[in-house]
Amino acid sequence: MLKHEDAPGLAKLTKVREGEKRPGRRRVSILVGNGGLYYPQEMRRGADGAMTGFAWPEMLVQVYELFAKGRAEEAEDLFDIYLPLVRHEVQPAIGLALRKEVLFRRGAIKSPRQRAPGSSLTATDKSELDGMIARLERRLAATGRLAKAAE
Repeated sequence: MLKHEDAPGLAKLTKVREGEKRPGRRRVSILVGNGGLYYPQEMRRGADGAMTGFAWPEMLVQVYELFAKGRAEEAEDLFDIYLPLVRHEVQPAIGLALRKEVLFRRGAIKSPRQRAPGSSLTATDKSELDGMIARLERRLAATGRLAKAAE
């Protein structure tokens, strides 16, 4: 098993998969990270799934399942709906605070607080997050996927 997060990631993924084609090489399972930023492209390059943090892990599962069923375009379309929040959550210094806030709001954790010297969100950060979540919910509802996002 290989946990892949090193840049340039996509090229390295391809190189590993091509190397496995040589005689005597065995296939290794590759899980990707980097907050899921490149997840669909990594799946297209041969990743087996993700082992990363994201406040909507069900999206990562749904994208995986769609790829496993050969529905890569649909998987990427779903990923694109969440992409603004994926990108928002990987911000240096504040990303974990954002993820914990969402997980707290979703009832997955009891507190969004981080241990020192962790960051905290301002009222403006929370308001911005509110708007992004509302946009996500509108886009999911438009595709008929809102019920799945709430699970």
